[in-house]
Amino acid sequence: MFPFDSSKKLSFSRYISDGDLLIVYERHDNMKAVKVSESGVLQNRFGVFKHSDWIGKPFGSKVFSNKGGFVYLLAPTAELWTLVLSHRTQILYIADISFIVMYLEIVPGCLVLESGTGSGSLTTSLARAIAPSGHVYTFDFHEQRAASAREDFERTGLSNLVTVGVRDIQGVGFPDEFLGRADSVFLDLPQPWLAIPSASKMLKQDGVLCSFSPCIEQAQKSCETLRSDFTDVRTFEVLLHTYEVREGNLRSWQDNDGGSMSLKSCKKRQRSTKGLENASSLTIMARRNGESRGHTGYLTFARLKCTL
Repeated sequence: MFPFDSSKKLSFSRYISDGDLLIVYERHDNMKAVKVSESGVLQNRFGVFKHSDWIGKPFGSKVFSNKGGFVYLLAPTAELWTLVLSHRTQILYIADISFIVMYLEIVPGCLVLESGTGSGSLTTSLARAIAPSGHVYTFDFHEQRAASAREDFERTGLSNLVTVGVRDIQGVGFPDEFLGRADSVFLDLPQPWLAIPSASKMLKQDGVLCSFSPCIEQAQKSCETLRSDFTDVRTFEVLLHTYEVREGNLRSWQDNDGGSMSLKSCKKRQRSTKGLENASSLTIMARRNGESRGHTGYLTFARLKCTL
């Protein structure tokens, strides 16, 4: 995902090479990660695609199969990787991830501590944010899960930015080697309040902590614990709604939905020369997509109190 040269400068190529990892895009809800091989072949419902035909093409290219079907070959960004990675645990998605990266004030060069690693969705975005000179140290108590995440970071070219450790952070806390060194700490744990005292010792003065919890009771107990050593304690819930916007008529949209219609809002454009709009006139319509994700969890942020 982020190839680096010896001077630690980003050296991403815009053209596909043998051995590259890319995202094959069939449609918005059907993508897969594929490693390019000179002799490799991809078969799907659109036909047979030879990897050798992809080599040398720029990322974003539209390529055709033996049947005339097509897919798009996309560069593996952190956002796309989140959509195609193996779900070893419930993952964080783009709305929460972007909020976390912003409120943790993560910039290139930061040292970030994370527990637990899970499927590595957030870790991938953290690694991109701290590149090229920062580092993410992520911990998971489950040895096999940590090993799988380590393999994924090797696969995506992030292993020089991420170190995966096996450790029960709730039970024993973060390693002492990080005392006072971390710019940010992220916790995704069943009982985050048990790890907060250790996290406070790891943070630099004015460092920021974030805890993700699916239940409000977990967030409440975390807030109680945070108030002893932290200030500016705030909890958020990020809800993302996507909209489908298309040109058509009201009747055709109702027919496609089997008669059900739930327009959240629509902006109509008059297409008829007559002064009256009717169900058969073409309009620009918008409605909330039924696939929108609802509640994922609560994000609690806090800043370490300065003791100077």
